[in-house]
Amino acid sequence: MPALRPFHYRLGDRVVDVTRRTLVMGILNRTPDSFFDRGATYELDDLLRKAEILVEQGADILDVGGVKAGPGPEVGEAEELDRVVGPIEALAKRFDVAISCDTWRASVLDAACSVGAVIGNDISGFGDPDYLAVAARHEASVVATHIRLKPRVPDPDPHYDDLIGDVTDFLLDRARQAEAAGLAREQIAIDAGLDLGKSEPQSAVLLRESDAFAAHGYTLLLSASNKRFFGVMLGLELEERRAASLASVAYGVAHGCRIVRVHDVAGSVHVCRTVEAILEAVESVESVEATESVEAVESAPERQSSR
Repeated sequence: MPALRPFHYRLGDRVVDVTRRTLVMGILNRTPDSFFDRGATYELDDLLRKAEILVEQGADILDVGGVKAGPGPEVGEAEELDRVVGPIEALAKRFDVAISCDTWRASVLDAACSVGAVIGNDISGFGDPDYLAVAARHEASVVATHIRLKPRVPDPDPHYDDLIGDVTDFLLDRARQAEAAGLAREQIAIDAGLDLGKSEPQSAVLLRESDAFAAHGYTLLLSASNKRFFGVMLGLELEERRAASLASVAYGVAHGCRIVRVHDVAGSVHVCRTVEAILEAVESVESVEATESVEAVESAPERQSSR
């Protein structure tokens, strides 16, 4: 096994070494029509109770979103602000964890960071030209996500000339844009965008190639929790995708993902710690074996000369 590549990611005033420890990002939807929880945390009290559970279960980050990624009724800027700013302020006051705002609007990120958010999680690939300037001004970290068209626009038959190459080029371009705006590498995560303008097999391939994305030196985020491609490929209804989601976390962590965005925080924390322990044990054994091999080679001439 190759040596683990060092990674760091900034959570507000803390820079976290994620070389061997994966951050678990718990999803909090302030939407009445989210694909998974169907509005279960739309009411503020419900969202705060859910947040408390996620923190107790070990979430490192709480990701608050006010507009679902898929098609649906229009949500204007004022409505999105109303949905996310108050909850983020309440969460930041209550919990000692990093708060992420899941938005592609620079104005929403600006307001969210003003009340305690430290990450802008943008599925549009920085489609808003002011997004990165806002992040830099607040010293916030960002997530650059690949998407083929735009958020909320149906993309039923996505085509790529070179799936891995096209997604990689997009993500590296967005990472360079972030650096040009003044963000450090430790403030930039990348996400291949499973299900966002991808067919089910394309999403599976992108998950399989996590190592290739991690090799570019940016913290890799995996957002596969309960997604459509599991349902289509495995014939699973939404409520049946927990095991598949946890399997994707295990695979992702083993192949370079260092942030996992999930609905099931408790299960994902257990999976992450287990895979990390396995990787650490393997690395330790291989290091000892390599040292013993070198020592054996170096001592061979001495043994021969003493004969």
